[in-house]
Amino acid sequence: MAFLVSPGVNTSEIDLTTAVPAVGTSTGATVGLFRWGPANTIVQVTSEPDLVEKFSTPDTTTATSFLSAANFLSYGNDLRVVRVVSTAAVDKSNNAVSNSAYYTSILNDDSYFSNQYGGSNTFVAFAARYPGVLGNSLKISVCANTSDFTTWAYAPYFDAAPDTSNYAIAQTGQAVAKDELHLIVIDEDGTVSGTANTVLERYANLSKASDAKGDDGASIFYKEVLYRNSKWIHWLGHPDANAAIANGNTWGVTIATANSRAGNAFYSPEVTTYSLVGGTDGVVTQADAIQAIDLFLNKETQDISLMFAGDCLVSGNSSISTSTVAGEFLTVAANRKDCVAFVSPAQANVVGTQASATAVVNYRNLLTDTSYGVMDSGWKYQYDKYNDVYRYVPLNADIAGLCVRTDLQRDPWFSPAGLNRGQIRNLVKLAFNPTQSERDTLYKGGVNPVVSFPGEGTVLFGDKTLQGRPSAFDRINVRRLFIVLEKAIAVAARSSLFEFNDEFTRSQFVGLVEPFLRDVQGRRGIFDFRVVCDETNNTPAVIDRNEFVGDIYIKPARSVNFIQLNFVAVRSGVAFDEIVGRF
Repeated sequence: MAFLVSPGVNTSEIDLTTAVPAVGTSTGATVGLFRWGPANTIVQVTSEPDLVEKFSTPDTTTATSFLSAANFLSYGNDLRVVRVVSTAAVDKSNNAVSNSAYYTSILNDDSYFSNQYGGSNTFVAFAARYPGVLGNSLKISVCANTSDFTTWAYAPYFDAAPDTSNYAIAQTGQAVAKDELHLIVIDEDGTVSGTANTVLERYANLSKASDAKGDDGASIFYKEVLYRNSKWIHWLGHPDANAAIANGNTWGVTIATANSRAGNAFYSPEVTTYSLVGGTDGVVTQADAIQAIDLFLNKETQDISLMFAGDCLVSGNSSISTSTVAGEFLTVAANRKDCVAFVSPAQANVVGTQASATAVVNYRNLLTDTSYGVMDSGWKYQYDKYNDVYRYVPLNADIAGLCVRTDLQRDPWFSPAGLNRGQIRNLVKLAFNPTQSERDTLYKGGVNPVVSFPGEGTVLFGDKTLQGRPSAFDRINVRRLFIVLEKAIAVAARSSLFEFNDEFTRSQFVGLVEPFLRDVQGRRGIFDFRVVCDETNNTPAVIDRNEFVGDIYIKPARSVNFIQLNFVAVRSGVAFDEIVGRF
């Protein structure tokens, strides 16, 4: 308690209600090739329609990445996606722009704000919001004065001509600023919407003044409105900026500054229309892929549980080593120690004449041994509704999805394999359906077979991790069990930081952990446990080093991988009690 200077009563509260928190176990993460959307940054996606909204529909190059993400979302509703683009000087991914003599690469909103938001460019008015050839389909038209409105091709999309904003009138007491403009974004070629000249966005009564505000108090400066709201374009500079300067006026000044100048308060060029050009997809390199995967390294800022490799971006560049990219997923998961990475063999291992269990195992042998990784046996053939074709897609997103299904139906420490929880969705057939002898080869090599059984569906028929040596951690359910325990208890243990290492703090820690483990035990996750946190492991030497030790012993539950059924025929006169247990 605080020391009182004079007689009195002091009250204080001590909170001893800390508990072990629930932790997320179903959040997915992947990187891939997409036609549109922010690049080299992590974006949350919650459904397939949301995936289309943020990254557009797929084409031949991006279909495998898109369908992998969509497959995962058919099992769960929380996925973190990184769009990979080329950042190299050669074959770089560029944004489409309004001036063919100027090219730029704006990867995401942070990139724009850091490099383009200030408007240092005076040669380009607008750019596609994100890199890619899709931006070349965009057209932007601006009507910036009243007199040109009646001849403007897009006037029918607006109620009236642009004039002077209420804000400008309130600031100056007169309608002379003429600060308003209308702007429209068109899908000129129909690549975005499927129909040429479709209106994608329209903005009425925006202002050329940097300080202009609407009736709700929000900025109506057209640069700011586009930055906040447009899905398709970014502002880079004012239209016809040089001509505006020559006339003694510029867009982007305040209402007061514009109104103090002689002549037209805001110089407004005639209607300006731009067809964006120069957008390129670029050629993604192995370094680009690894850079994107490494965005998930920091577990303090990115809470994920299930990473999947998709097709390892081979659709972008055949020079990419799929095993190297897959290995980076495994490395990130192993370094984080709080998630599992899922990978598939190369397409050539399971599609076509070279498909074999031996080829799959040989591919697996290129990967590192880790209990934080899982490999399946192949690819599936599924329908691409966006292009009306069938495509081969790797199964790793589905296997990660099965873990989500398991979390929802039971708990993370249940196996995702088998007929009860291992059913694969969205497929016509498997590219490689292993026989019993092939499954033996795969399982011995650490690869989990995916098998189609007549009348029983297509199922994950194994639950091994990529740990080579035999141990409890060579099973998916045990690895995920310990991830849950370690993650939850580590968060709870933070409440002991900066407390005294004495009997009270140690007892409090035990009191936190034991009820949590009893709950997991009651839900069939563990057979038994013991928590030791006392003077036996918190010795004077440990205490003097300002350390705190808690030992938690776990007997994990094991999944059934092998069933032996013995059928014994006996004579009619033999009593069962005489023979039961003798075979």
